Amino acid sequence: MIINDVDLITDYGLDALAALLHETAKEKGFWDGEYNHDKVGNKLALVHSEVTEVLEAIRKSKGSEHIVEEMADVIIRLLDVYAAMRNEEQILHSLDEILEKKININKERPRLHGNLF
Repeated sequence: MIINDVDLITDYGLDALAALLHETAKEKGFWDGEYNHDKVGNKLALVHSEVTEVLEAIRKSKGSEHIVEEMADVIIRLLDVYAAMRNEEQILHSLDEILEKKININKERPRLHGNLF
């Protein structure tokens, strides 16, 4: 049975998608060598660089498709790091469960919940 990415997200959740993305990253050599805090830190820095690429695509008017591609890169990199940390049992909670919890918390918060902007 072939599962496409949309099925993974809607039917299986982000945990399953993260596992798939991480396996692909490992197969492509992005996790070669020892797993350690420095490697995780570098991967998180790459998430940040992808966010910066979104901003640059917006600033340089590169168009909708390019902006969304950069956003997809942010999600891919972040889910990859999440799955790696989960595999190493540094993370014990499910992203799907915590995300649902946070969504419900945010629904109940007041407008701007203490922020000025």
